[in-house]
Amino acid sequence: MNTSPEHNPPPRERLLDVNGLEPPEPMERAIDALADLPPGYYLRMLLHREPYLLYPMIEEDGFRFETRPGRRALFEILIWRAGDEAAERAALASR
Repeated sequence: MNTSPEHNPPPRERLLDVNGLEPPEPMERAIDALADLPPGYYLRMLLHREPYLLYPMIEEDGFRFETRPGRRALFEILIWRAGDEAAERAALASR
């Protein structure tokens, strides 16, 4: 079995589970996590309510997102830097 980096790429996901936290803590934690997001990575945010106020803020900061029904929380929001094709591919391919 080949375990070289070419055959086992590093994970491109950072998980932020803020399920059950009350506003504004989920939004604050998401903004902090996005500030440290490396190129090629996306953030998977798990939470129990849709963060409508977060969406325009992250778009203004140059991020894109997709909101999905969650498996481990009511909502999963996948967030990546606009123009980061590797992160976008990884996020949209994730399940």
